[in-house]
Amino acid sequence: MKHSFYDVKEKSKVDAEVTEKVTYGTAGNERYAFKAKTKDGRNLTAFVSKATWEKSTAKKAKK
Repeated sequence: MKHSFYDVKEKSKVDAEVTEKVTYGTAGNERYAFKAKTKDGRNLTAFVSKATWEKSTAKKAKK
């Protein structure tokens, strides 16, 4: 699945393949995010809504 990420180094939006979906925070106060990598291997993170996160087919990261 592809998603739009903001590449801080390039200062532009890029479309990248989502490698995993993750949650941050404590129970009841979670934030949902997608992780990806740029072509040169840098990490990308995009925070998304819970509905988007749940619809995703990406694998869930283990804590």
